[in-house]
Amino acid sequence: MYPRILANVIRSNQRSVLVLGPRQVGKSTLLASTTPDISLNLASPRVFRDFVAHPERLERELLAAPPSARTVFLDEVQRVPALLDVVQLFLDEHSGRFRFLLSGSSARKLRRGQANLLPGRIHVHQMHPLLACELGGDFDLDRVLAHGTLPGIYAEKDGALRAADLRSYADTYLREEIQAEALVRNLGGFSRLLDLMAASSGRILNVQAMCRQAGLVYETARRYIEVLEDTLVMFRVPAWSGSTRASVVGHPRLFLFDTGVRNALLRRPFDAPLPDERGILLEHFVACELHRRLRTLWPEAALFHYRSRAGAEVDFVLEMGRDLWGIEVKAGHRVTRSMLRGLGSFAARSDRVRRRIVIFLGERRQLLDGIEVLPLGDFLEELPR
Repeated sequence: MYPRILANVIRSNQRSVLVLGPRQVGKSTLLASTTPDISLNLASPRVFRDFVAHPERLERELLAAPPSARTVFLDEVQRVPALLDVVQLFLDEHSGRFRFLLSGSSARKLRRGQANLLPGRIHVHQMHPLLACELGGDFDLDRVLAHGTLPGIYAEKDGALRAADLRSYADTYLREEIQAEALVRNLGGFSRLLDLMAASSGRILNVQAMCRQAGLVYETARRYIEVLEDTLVMFRVPAWSGSTRASVVGHPRLFLFDTGVRNALLRRPFDAPLPDERGILLEHFVACELHRRLRTLWPEAALFHYRSRAGAEVDFVLEMGRDLWGIEVKAGHRVTRSMLRGLGSFAARSDRVRRRIVIFLGERRQLLDGIEVLPLGDFLEELPR
């Protein structure tokens, strides 16, 4: 099992926690590793039937628990949102009696069930596929780009089995479970939209164009995209505007949460990335890596992209306090000055820019006109932890 940074966060204090994330990112494994005294797996059909019919049963079982039982783990709690009311009752009326460890794959379903989201009483964390630093010496760029970093899939040594697992994940979880989550009536439209989102992952979001291609009305498409974001299957990178909004493009970019899942949805070959997609996938990986670190390690930071109306672009803008980093991603082994124009345009718009970085696949770091040209490994190693 790969060590997870979130494990240190959860073990560093004794507050109750809710861990949200897509299926198979390791939520259950992480929380079960704390050896809870009482566990309920609501993904089990029998357990689900028992508690959806009688959620008050949890209160009775907890009241009857021996004094030595201190930690309660509720897995996939969004399946029975009413159980959060019982958790709230114990946090309010039996303070300190139990520590609750909750996992879920859909905050949206909890809200739709009018569940009490326990404001101020429970720490909410997001969990994502593996970070590069969690993979350590097992990090392999080609494997990451082709298969992504869902823990169980990445750990599988047989490439054919990894590919089969990813296709099953894309078809079973995304097309069926998320489809049910969205209360989808137009099954064909949702499936076409999901394929379009995968094909355009990382591009500027254009909902109107997707509506035309998927055969959906605007509000329906917008709601489906909202579901994909709420279930953490997609994330958006908003546009950085600075103080000159009129001269920049303000639309966000939207990314799927994992490169392997993106490839599975698009039926791409898994033996190696297609040569003409290597740049797209490398940029996608960097987006996922930065997004995951924001949600796990850098809660005060923010991620943007930059695009001027004149056409200058910077792939990512990382805001860390008052400081801004401009980050460009290049899949080649050489970087020329003509590739630096976007970073120059960006730096001219703010005096808060502290670092301008080009990530590339070469082996030697360089400094070109004040811009750091870093091998991918150096960039990942130097990111704050």
